[in-house]
Amino acid sequence: MLETSNKILSPFQLKHLPLKNRAVVAPMSRVSTKGDGIPTKSMIEYYNRFAEGGFSLIITEGTYTDQIYSQAYPNQPGLTNELQIEGWRPLVSSVKQSGSSIILQLMHAGSLTQHLTDTRSASDVQPLRSMLSGYSEKQGIFPQPHAMNLNEIEDVKLGFVETAKRAELIGFDGVEVHAANGYLLDQFLTDYTNRREDCYGGSLLNRVRLGSEIIHDIKRKVSKDFIVGVRLSQGKVNDFDYLWPGGIDDGDVIFKAIQQAGVDYIHFASEGLGFDHGCLTRSGESLPKLASSLTQLPIIANGGLETRSEATRILNDGHGDLISLGKGALANPDWPRKIAAGESTKPFEPNYFANGVSL
Repeated sequence: MLETSNKILSPFQLKHLPLKNRAVVAPMSRVSTKGDGIPTKSMIEYYNRFAEGGFSLIITEGTYTDQIYSQAYPNQPGLTNELQIEGWRPLVSSVKQSGSSIILQLMHAGSLTQHLTDTRSASDVQPLRSMLSGYSEKQGIFPQPHAMNLNEIEDVKLGFVETAKRAELIGFDGVEVHAANGYLLDQFLTDYTNRREDCYGGSLLNRVRLGSEIIHDIKRKVSKDFIVGVRLSQGKVNDFDYLWPGGIDDGDVIFKAIQQAGVDYIHFASEGLGFDHGCLTRSGESLPKLASSLTQLPIIANGGLETRSEATRILNDGHGDLISLGKGALANPDWPRKIAAGESTKPFEPNYFANGVSL
């Protein structure tokens, strides 16, 4: 029996963009190019499955923004040259023809790269733990990065802006600035990876400055209807248990800063151990709910929300306006259609990535 009353299936307006439901595909690195950063036929088919499956919005995997220090993995897609532009065009067209909207995630790896050996970060702090298996043949500990100088920071900002402009030219509905999960903008934001003493270090307001400036600069260079979102998180791919030291006080500073920069939505990530582990403070307050009340911006919630009951709880309790699925979408590329039909969804099987994360 077709279900129509569940909030998951209700429409939502993201800025000018009408979404047919609240189900979003979360960005997931699949490192499936041939090493040239150009999207492949298998990538087109992969993204189109989610569109055909009824997801209203797809956010792409993190895409590198310059050919200097941003690339995280050897087979990661980029959007830095004409060949990569032409590779993305049919992918965007296919997704839209199948009825979904699509946003490009802009990513700079900083010190968490498994592609480069000469790396850059906020400070010369060696990343915790080891490289991720399945993403690259390069394994072991991360190299110690060099602290970025101000000219290199300007290069970072320019890379994000120019890539956003290319994304609009191709036909993407927007971009998402990746400031989460331990990558470069999160390295600037995080206390223990940022030991700078200039305008990008010290206070939390200074540490969020680079992300805010990038959002502001993109907004100045794209059309008024082009969506510019941001992804934030507490935990990182190399430090799942990290929580913002100041809890909601930190959230107050961060959310207000990116709102003032002009961001159109906030996507709060909690991969790995679920929403309650990654989206709540040590005292149990919901950071996504705080972001909503402080900024009145649309909030995308994330983290183990693939069951009908959990997704509904998050939406009904005001933790988010939209929910994004990662592993739940991989196991159920037709998840929204299953929810609408009242069908059971499949659990994610750990052996899905037995041969690596590429397609």
